[in-house]
Amino acid sequence: MGHLNLPSSKRNPARQWRLLDLVSAAFFAAVMLFFLLVFTPLGDSLAASGRQALLRSAADPRRRHRLVALVEAGHQQTVEACPADAADHMPCEDPRRNSQLSREMNFYRERHCPAPEETPLCLIPPPPGYRVPVPWPESLNKIWHSNMPHNKIADRKGHQGWMKVEGPYFIFPGGGTMFPDGAIQYIEKLKQYIPIAGGVLRTALDMGCGVASFGGYLLTEDILTLSFAPRDSHKSQIQFALERGIPAFVAMLGTRRLAFPAFSFDLVHCSRCLIPFTAYNATYFVEVDRLLRPGGYLVISGPPVQWPKQDKEWADLQAVARALCYELIAVDGNTVIWKKPNGDSCLPNQNEFGLELCDESDDPSYAWYFKLQKCVSRTSSVKGEYAVGVVPKWPERLNKAPSRAEFMKNGIDVFDADTRRWARRVAYYKTSLNLKLGTPAIRNVMDMNAFFGGFAAAILSDPAWVMNVVPARKPSTLGVIYDRGLIGVYHDWCEPFSTYPRTYDLIHVSAIESLIKDPGSRKSRCNLVDLMVEIDRMLRPEGTVVVRDLPEVIDKVARIAHAVRWTATVHDKEPESHGREKILVATKSFWKLPSASH
Repeated sequence: MGHLNLPSSKRNPARQWRLLDLVSAAFFAAVMLFFLLVFTPLGDSLAASGRQALLRSAADPRRRHRLVALVEAGHQQTVEACPADAADHMPCEDPRRNSQLSREMNFYRERHCPAPEETPLCLIPPPPGYRVPVPWPESLNKIWHSNMPHNKIADRKGHQGWMKVEGPYFIFPGGGTMFPDGAIQYIEKLKQYIPIAGGVLRTALDMGCGVASFGGYLLTEDILTLSFAPRDSHKSQIQFALERGIPAFVAMLGTRRLAFPAFSFDLVHCSRCLIPFTAYNATYFVEVDRLLRPGGYLVISGPPVQWPKQDKEWADLQAVARALCYELIAVDGNTVIWKKPNGDSCLPNQNEFGLELCDESDDPSYAWYFKLQKCVSRTSSVKGEYAVGVVPKWPERLNKAPSRAEFMKNGIDVFDADTRRWARRVAYYKTSLNLKLGTPAIRNVMDMNAFFGGFAAAILSDPAWVMNVVPARKPSTLGVIYDRGLIGVYHDWCEPFSTYPRTYDLIHVSAIESLIKDPGSRKSRCNLVDLMVEIDRMLRPEGTVVVRDLPEVIDKVARIAHAVRWTATVHDKEPESHGREKILVATKSFWKLPSASH
């Protein structure tokens, strides 16, 4: 009988076992290496350089998506820091990206957001020497120079009383280009023509505001001014305004409606804002008219008002105001004051700008990425009583249900219940959660999902102001917020917000997961990691985040909070509240980039 023709491995058992030993050893070594990398500090140090490249590079969307999944699952310990030159980064107002866009109607200075996969997933660092900001109200007059060491405005505008460097501070004397003697004297001049005192006027819009001294000093008159300016050659004027504790955000009146509902502001102000109101068939004046309440006041100081070599522009401006039947209250030097008519527009009429009323179908409160219209908004398109002099005076208007709420389902009952609910919740925040609301530590506050502004109304007695954000895909309740005498904007939280880094002391969000989901399909449009990295960008070091949501959502938020370096605790909701909510309270840690020498 012949031998079986066995494979060589079977003919040589010793060699076979040596091969198995090698395979087993390699397998166990791989397992040990995995545990070392995942569960020990050695893994952190070994992975740091590769992870840093992953975080800072947006070139590979798949790698970014994988990192987001790791952070959401709690497997990624820390999101890395962005480079030092990103200290003032605003993703949607990035001059390097936007300078390539069209200059027509200042399109390139409006919001232009990168796709999420093009955005590095990293935490914005503070500048070297950053300090906890000067508290309100001292901050109105001085801020730390090291927090935003940009001397351009002080060098160019110091002689006009804007600001100056003094030791470790920027000092704000309260002046402006059209009021070098100070905002206080300028406001006194306006009082001769406008009912600034007495509660008739409450909400104001300051366009092209500089460092927002006008809005800052109107606060003593109980007028709440939202100031805006673009990110421009003056470098960080809105950043200075917010560091001072004055309500402001970055915006440009260019090709789109500003992100406010119709007939929101009692007063609109422009001091040398250089907006060409009569250009493009008076499109910009028409946008101001959309925002101004019937019976509201428009103040323009500076060019072209009785300005040398601008006779035609000044004549055109007066012609537009006449065409819209604005009442000329006064021309005082280079300042003009008009009052908008109370009733329906006097259009149609013969006018050189071809101004006509918008169609009945136009919703004048739709203003999220909506092109400017060349037609005049009808007051009849917005139901309710909202004219200046018809809405209750301040502060009565705060807690009286506005008539705009009446036209929502059960609107008055929902408004009253919401007001009571937030008074109860805020009392619990202060007594049981030990939030610093009511102290100088909290001045700039944001409510990311404001609904009727109930949270803002409940902290009115605190030395704080609230940016009420109404998500663009949710019911349009922002008009009610303005009727109450509060301020805010529309925004879609799948995009970064138009503010500089480190501009809010407290950010509050109820139902955070609803901000990233489509209201119809309930599918996610973006992810919680990007949203919380954006919250971190807006929040000051040692600032506070309050998140309310279902327990399973709060678990996710807590995992991500750890990765973005927040110290978080989870609390039960207030005893009187129904539902399954939990409350996460987090503090942003005050970390800094290692110095270049390390």
